[in-house]
Amino acid sequence: MLVTQTRRRFLGSAALAGVAGTLPLLGARAAEPGLETTTIKLPRPPAICTMPQMVTEQLLQAEGFTDIHYVDVLVSTEPLARDDVDLMVNYASNFIVGLDKGEAITLLAGVHVGCFVLFGHEDVHTIAGLRGRTVGVPEFGSGPYLLLTLMAAEVGLDPKKDIRWIADPAAKPKDLFIEGKIDAFLGFPPEPQELRARHIGRVIFDTAVDRPWSQYFCCMLGGNREFVQRHPVATRRAMRAILKATDLCVTEPERAARMLVDGGFTARYDYALQTLKDNPYDKWREYDAEDTVRFTRCACATPGSSSRPRKRLSPRAPTGAS
Repeated sequence: MLVTQTRRRFLGSAALAGVAGTLPLLGARAAEPGLETTTIKLPRPPAICTMPQMVTEQLLQAEGFTDIHYVDVLVSTEPLARDDVDLMVNYASNFIVGLDKGEAITLLAGVHVGCFVLFGHEDVHTIAGLRGRTVGVPEFGSGPYLLLTLMAAEVGLDPKKDIRWIADPAAKPKDLFIEGKIDAFLGFPPEPQELRARHIGRVIFDTAVDRPWSQYFCCMLGGNREFVQRHPVATRRAMRAILKATDLCVTEPERAARMLVDGGFTARYDYALQTLKDNPYDKWREYDAEDTVRFTRCACATPGSSSRPRKRLSPRAPTGAS
């Protein structure tokens, strides 16, 4: 299976220099093959929960990359498949949909858990309470739409018949929710942090803590298939930098949040820091990316089915991880 082979091969190699320190050891670096390319393109998405790919510039430079580009993209995997970017942290559900559409993507690793939060007004208390309600999404087929349809089906709702969907390209669901024009929406950072700070709405479901979604990766790392095949050393070392950045989000959240603001990825330091506190960035060694792929694919294929892959009771560390 491509996902299995790729994950084990690259994660095993990524651990050569370890991921605990901020910079790689020069001795380990010198023993490795040279990069096939020193240029890499990474996304600049609106969702700041994918922070590890945006605070990694110094780590990429330490790995030998000299030409690092950030490309403004939407929250979809299409830019990765089109070769607009080389690597991307994105939602597992988006990757599964992209792969099922035949996009040229290779999954490499899991990155973090949680980030999506379902908000409702005071008279909406549960996911089942969305029956007959108006729910806003950025667009049909987007990550929030897909995940929310799966959540709805999980509690016995028919997403097509029981929910009134609003997808207005001229208005963000968050703004419609604040204005009282919709009953609920599924937000991603920094939206949940803003609503909580302003005491707007109530949290119905939080994928960082609520099962079953909290038991699997929310965001994963994928690569453009041609880039991965043509540049295996560059892929391995870029992935190592991104996983080190993931550790940085845990060990030095203030520094990571400041880097996000200084890099122009977001304007609010407080929301960036709260995102790091709200989302578990310390699970990538413990959770199994293959379990996430199986679970998400099963959920996408058979929404509402109780036939789910079971989470391992003892999480397995990736091969070779420190």
